[in-house]
Amino acid sequence: MKLTQSTALAFAATALALPSSTTKEVARKVNAACSSAVTLDASTNVFKKYTLHANSFYRAEVEAAVKQISDSSLAASAAKVADVGTFLWIDTIANIAKIEPAVSDVPCDHILGLVIYDLPGRDCAAKASNGELKVGEISRYKTEYIDPIVKILKNHSNTAFALVIEPDSLPNLVTNADKTACSDSASGYRDGVAYAIKNLNLPNVVMYLDAGHGGWLGWDDNLKPGAQELANAYKNGGNPKQLRGFATNTAGWNSWDQSPGEFASASDAKYNKCQNEKIYVDTFAPLLKSDGMPNHAIVDTGRNGVTGLRKEWGDWCNVNGAGFGVRPTADTGDDLVDAFVWIKPGGESDGTSDSSADRYDSFCGKDDAFKPSPEAGTWNQAYFEMLLKNAKPPF
Repeated sequence: MKLTQSTALAFAATALALPSSTTKEVARKVNAACSSAVTLDASTNVFKKYTLHANSFYRAEVEAAVKQISDSSLAASAAKVADVGTFLWIDTIANIAKIEPAVSDVPCDHILGLVIYDLPGRDCAAKASNGELKVGEISRYKTEYIDPIVKILKNHSNTAFALVIEPDSLPNLVTNADKTACSDSASGYRDGVAYAIKNLNLPNVVMYLDAGHGGWLGWDDNLKPGAQELANAYKNGGNPKQLRGFATNTAGWNSWDQSPGEFASASDAKYNKCQNEKIYVDTFAPLLKSDGMPNHAIVDTGRNGVTGLRKEWGDWCNVNGAGFGVRPTADTGDDLVDAFVWIKPGGESDGTSDSSADRYDSFCGKDDAFKPSPEAGTWNQAYFEMLLKNAKPPF
């Protein structure tokens, strides 16, 4: 279906993959942590001072992938991907155990990126990446998920952390309220996000609330409701001073500043001026500010190196022909954008293309989706090699 400004998107418009549960962590001991407690000034761009850390879990996945590449030139390029900073997805209660080893090799001038991602009824508009907690299990989310993470981050006060809070959650409440799964999840999403940002409001932490992307909340009818939804979460969380703003294009495919935009010639483009993520940020941020919320952004450029691949803006699953995008940097050219970052670990699947699988989502079977693809979060060697070959800039 073609998206319109009034369409309630019946899917999660970003591909949110679960990290592999089988990856073995390989510790790299290098000047770990700082000698004293870290205090991040969330009124400033901390990425000007800290480098997004190349976490050891993604490094291990990439190093294993390199061994499977027979072309020596391609293998040499692939090895460089291991040095790129990416966010570590803490997508289950069990995966909280990944934080401690991931912290072990973070130098004092690095910041460890974590995705907080386990709300009850998670991804209410998609099947590929729905979660372990059922609708209504908000007490488990608080006591078994958020509280243990808070304890670990407090125990590692000498390490800096950047958090992306619950991708897809609040955007789904803006556009998919008519879906039963989303309406049933709404109170838990709002309660959970507020609890998360209130309790993760630690001196060594900077937080960004997920705000979908320009093809989702960028429609004329979605911009103000989207800003209000995020701002309400911020206020309900006690106006946490360590919340810096919002994250866009998480696990997404949108260009940063392509002009005209990828879908600018579509018949309904007149209802969405946010034809790239730069326009979206510059349009959405002032609305957040007017609603009383901090409004600086980080943008996921992990897989947006190639555009023009999707048949529709909402096609989110393992887009065929994609390539790695701009590597993490605080040099964005936009005062509202703190950094380009890799939130999605490129090479981990968005969802399975096996139509017989329980978690099969029809978007993973579309013509513009890469096939075959394994379950969400599972490593896809062929897809990783494609991202590498199509990388812009190249490795």
